[in-house]
Amino acid sequence: MEFEKNGCLLRIFIGENDRAHGRPLYEWLVEEAKRQQLAGATVLRGLMGFGKKSRIHTSRILRLSSDLPVVVEIVDTRDRLEAYLASVEEEISEGLATLEKADVRFYR
Repeated sequence: MEFEKNGCLLRIFIGENDRAHGRPLYEWLVEEAKRQQLAGATVLRGLMGFGKKSRIHTSRILRLSSDLPVVVEIVDTRDRLEAYLASVEEEISEGLATLEKADVRFYR
């Protein structure tokens, strides 16, 4: 697959315990991105964070959270990511999604 230099990066911030279709939401999001033949996706697990409700989620032993932050990053063209986001948005009950320009250096 050829990839244009002016790509786009979609970041979806969710919780580790969020679910869709009976399994982790992050897993479902990546599999849906693959099904839609997007260029690539990565899931990152956070050590600490907070969101709209201002509740701290952390992996520190004294405040062990069972719902750590997760970021799903997906790279492709803006148009393809907009279509993807429209197709998955209803499954994301809590979280944040951002889109930003990505200067793609190589895709191999």
